[in-house]
Amino acid sequence: MGGNFRWKLLSLTVLLGLSAYALIPSLRYYSLSPEELAAMPPEKVEKLRDNALSLGLDLQGGMHLVLELDRSALQSSEVPAAMNRAIEILRNRVDRFGVAEPTIQRQGEDRIVVELPGLLDKERAVRLIGQTALLEFKLLKPEREAIRIIERLDRSLGRRLAVAEFDASLPDSLQADSLDIESMRPLMMRMPFWPELPFGGAFFPETDVPYVKELLASVDVDSILPIDAQLHWGKGTEPYQGYIGEVLYVTDKRSQMDGSGVASAARRIGGDPSRPNAASVSLTLNAQGARRFRRITAQNVGRYLAIVLDDRVASAPRIKERIGTGQASITGAMSDEEAKDLAIVLQVGALPAPINIIQEMTVGPSLGADSIRKGFRAAAVGMILVLLFMVIYYRRSGVVAVVALLLNLLFLLAALAGMRGTLTLPGIAGIVLTIGMAVDANVLIFERIREELRLGKKVRSAVEAGYGRAFRAILDANITTLISSGVLWWIASGPIQGFATTLFIGILANLYTAVMVTRLFFDWRTSRRGVEKLSI
Repeated sequence: MGGNFRWKLLSLTVLLGLSAYALIPSLRYYSLSPEELAAMPPEKVEKLRDNALSLGLDLQGGMHLVLELDRSALQSSEVPAAMNRAIEILRNRVDRFGVAEPTIQRQGEDRIVVELPGLLDKERAVRLIGQTALLEFKLLKPEREAIRIIERLDRSLGRRLAVAEFDASLPDSLQADSLDIESMRPLMMRMPFWPELPFGGAFFPETDVPYVKELLASVDVDSILPIDAQLHWGKGTEPYQGYIGEVLYVTDKRSQMDGSGVASAARRIGGDPSRPNAASVSLTLNAQGARRFRRITAQNVGRYLAIVLDDRVASAPRIKERIGTGQASITGAMSDEEAKDLAIVLQVGALPAPINIIQEMTVGPSLGADSIRKGFRAAAVGMILVLLFMVIYYRRSGVVAVVALLLNLLFLLAALAGMRGTLTLPGIAGIVLTIGMAVDANVLIFERIREELRLGKKVRSAVEAGYGRAFRAILDANITTLISSGVLWWIASGPIQGFATTLFIGILANLYTAVMVTRLFFDWRTSRRGVEKLSI
């Protein structure tokens, strides 16, 4: 045995070591029970999961969403660019969300398919993906002006309601103007604290909010309000003096600054002095945003600045002094998870147009477990049948082929884990196909060796001739399969891409194990003196 043998042995040893290193995190992670995972620190579980072989949506469950871009405000020529931007933003959001190996791909002109393996929190996924994240900074109207605007809106709504009721119950000959409609105050009668809010807004109890929103939606509010005023609801229900309800804010129509001035956003605890343990989102402004923020706060000390996100006021802090640090924060009644998701959407920017979720499906982990069980059962049955054939037909040489097949699977799974790939159900089908193809090269080599032995050649010469003459046929067959799987991977997406990936890696591993590993054994076997027979 010379240097060639030692080189082959060294390469095999190195590959075995690298494979073990790549697969150990997967073995550790998938061998832990749900109870053991729950007892571990979250950061340790996340690190272990990131290093483990990922399972696709069809194996571990998760979310499948079909999104549609709202084209109503876009021209036809603007749709392609808007789609590209939307896909980029969604990918950035999902990446920061922490989903392993998500699938985000375009479907047709205005649809996007999103698959989130392992994510079963439907509401959180929909909130994160569907949020437009249009961020604006607007000044609230001064208290007295806001009160006058809401009273004006209330009187106008009262008149409209009175006219509607009068016209519906009396003959047309009677005039609605003769009614005492000033007493109808549909908003005031539902505001328990009017006008106690320091910023002049209106607070409505939770039970009255649906009626008020429906009432406002039934009229053209912009035609009633002053030309420079606008209404915005708060981010959701919140407590106030024993009530649970929502706040209606009156803001300037003109935005002082938008989300383009934000450089980064991050979740933090304790940003609101009134809620020291509550979650908030801290904003770091870029140079241009910091300059504008300094000017806004310097010119409006004492006023309230509303941070408006997707047409809702997330928070409205009072400007106490000029702020020159380039820092701002969004506070309010939000959970730690909501603050984290809000920071994600602000960090990556706003969608170019609203996204509508037209189809959503949750794949449960039980279906994934059943798919894994059936897939591996098929792989196991196929492997056992191939192994039995090789051992029975080629005897000890068949055992060598079996070892090469097992090493082929080991290298394939290790490569997937090392590349941070994803194992899907079609990927398992690719593994099953690889099992059948893995021994094909050995069959060609063994049959060539048998022919040389029948011609009367010695064992060593027969082995060398068998490998030499079979190599070209093996190389041609595997290269054509590699090209096919490579093209399939390049063109296809999703599950089909998973099939092409495992097939491509499996063929490469097969070339190495069938030619190099088995040859290593025969070199060792024929290096002994006096070897006259070969169990083949």
